[in-house]
Amino acid sequence: MIASKYFDHTILKANATRAEVEQICKEAIQYNFASVCVNGYWAGYVSKILAGTEVHTCVVVGFPLGAMSTKAKAFEAKEAVEAGADEIDMVINVGALKITDYEGVLEDIKEVRNACKGAVLKVIIETCYLTKEEIVKACQLSVKAGADFVKTSTGFGNSGATAEDVALMKKTVDGKAKIKASGGIRDKAAALKMIEAGADRLGTSATVTIVNGD
Repeated sequence: MIASKYFDHTILKANATRAEVEQICKEAIQYNFASVCVNGYWAGYVSKILAGTEVHTCVVVGFPLGAMSTKAKAFEAKEAVEAGADEIDMVINVGALKITDYEGVLEDIKEVRNACKGAVLKVIIETCYLTKEEIVKACQLSVKAGADFVKTSTGFGNSGATAEDVALMKKTVDGKAKIKASGGIRDKAAALKMIEAGADRLGTSATVTIVNGD
C-alpha cells in the first residue's frame, strides 16, 4: 500500500460543486492525505473543513496557463494564504521560459514565494511543453527562487507526468527541492512508477481508487 501522505487529493475542474469539494475533504480526512488541492475560490471553505486535522489546504495559483502578470499571481497567492492555504501550487510562465526570458521566470516565482511566506510553494513547470534542457532550466530557476517543490504538470496540458521527466527533475534539483508528479496518474501502477522515479508527492483526483489498490 502506498503511504497516504504521498497524495494531494485534487479537484480542479471548472464545474466543481460545493458538495463535491466537501466530499473530497471528507475523503482526505478519512485517508489522511497530505492535502486537498483546489482553486482559490474554495480556499476558505476547505481550510475550515480541514481545521484541526493533519490534512493541508493546497491552492493553485496562475492556473492553468501561468501566463498572467506576476503581480496578479502574487496577489492570488497572498489572498489564498490569508484564506487558509498551507500550500501553493503556482504555474510558471511557460512562454517566457520558451523564449529564454529566464530573469522574468525567476522574478515571477520569487514574487509568489515572497507573497506566500510560511506556506509550502510548489512550482508547476508543465513538462509536456518543454524540452529536456528547458525542464532542467525550469527546475534550476525554481530552486534559485526558493521553491519547496517542482511539479510536473497542471493536468490541463496535452500530457501529464512521465517517470523519465520525474527522474530528470529529481536529478536536477539534487536534494534542494522535492518533486510532485501530477497529470494522468489514475491507478496504483502509475503512482508507484512515479514514486520509484523520485516523486515525493502525487497530485491526482483518483486518489481513493489508488490507495485502495483498485
